[in-house]
Amino acid sequence: MPRSRAVLRALVPLALLIPLAACGGSPPAGGGAADAAAAPGFPYTVTNCGVSSTYQAPPRRAVTMNQHATEMLLALGLHDRMAATAYLDDSVLPAYRPAYDKIRVLAEEYPSKEVLLGADPDFVYGGYASAFDKAQGRDREGLAKAGINSRLSVEYCGTGPVGLEQLKTEITEVARTFGVPERGARLIEDEQRRIDAVTARIKDRAKPNVFVYDSGEGTAFTSGGSGIGNEIISLAGGTNTFADLKDTFGDVSWEKVIERRPEVVLVYDYGGTTVEAKKQRLLNDPALAEVPAIKNKRFVVLPLSSAVLGVRVADAVESLGRQLHPDAA
Repeated sequence: MPRSRAVLRALVPLALLIPLAACGGSPPAGGGAADAAAAPGFPYTVTNCGVSSTYQAPPRRAVTMNQHATEMLLALGLHDRMAATAYLDDSVLPAYRPAYDKIRVLAEEYPSKEVLLGADPDFVYGGYASAFDKAQGRDREGLAKAGINSRLSVEYCGTGPVGLEQLKTEITEVARTFGVPERGARLIEDEQRRIDAVTARIKDRAKPNVFVYDSGEGTAFTSGGSGIGNEIISLAGGTNTFADLKDTFGDVSWEKVIERRPEVVLVYDYGGTTVEAKKQRLLNDPALAEVPAIKNKRFVVLPLSSAVLGVRVADAVESLGRQLHPDAA
C-alpha cells in the first residue's frame, strides 16, 4: 500500500523482544569469498514473489522500506546489517528504539533511486509493493541488474489468502537469508504461543461481524480476505464483513456496508486523520444510522502497522481479542 501508516501505540512487551535481538551473535567481519566460506548454509537460494535470488553470504548493507520490514530486521537483531531505512510511519516499538536510532534514515517516505543507490545496499526489503515502483526506478529487476538482491513481503505476492503460514514463511526466509535461522524460529514460537493463548481464551465466544474502516468518503476502503488483517480478525474472535473481497485492501460501496449490517467497526489508526474523526464521519452519516455497529457505537481500534504481515501480528490478535471480547477470562 502506497500510503503513510501510523501506529496507535507500541504493544509488544520489552522483555519478549530484547532476547530475540540479543542472541545469535554477529557474523564475522570481512566480505566476499571469505564470508561465503565462513557462513554456514550458504550459498542460499530463495524464490520470493516470483524472483529467485542466490545469496553467497548474508547481506551486509540492507535497506528496509516500510515500517514492518524495518521492524522485522530489528526483531531478528539485525541492526548491524542495516545500512539505512526509509518510510517509518511512526515510532518504532520501544524495544527497538536504541538500535533504530543508530541507523541512517534515507527519506521520510520512499527515497529516490539515486538516494537509494547512494546508500550502497546489497539487499532492499520492501513491505508493500509500492516500495519497488518501476516508474520511480526502484523495480526489483533494475535492482538485480545493479547487483542488489531484494525481497517483498509475501503478503503482496498475490498468491491467495495470507495467514500464519505466510507469517512463518516471511520470518523463516528473512532469518535464513541473514544466516540467523535460530532467531527466526524463536520469533515464530513466541508469536504462535501468544496467539494460541488468545484463541484458547475466546474459543467459545460468538464471533461478531466486523467491518474494517481504513478510510474513504464516496466509498469505504476496507480490509479484504487476502491479507493478514482478515486472519487477525478471525483469530481475535470476529468475522470480517468483507472476507469475500479478493484483495488485501479494496473499496466497497456504502450500500454494501449497510446491507451486511456489521456489529462492530474496526478503525485502522494511521496518517493525518484521527480515529475520532473517522468515528464521527460514520456516526454523522444518516444513511448508516441503522447499521448495528453505528447505532450501538461499537468501535474497536488497531494501528495499521499491527494489521500487516510483520512482527506485530500477535500484538494485533491480543489487542483486538481484548476489545472484541472484554469479558473473556
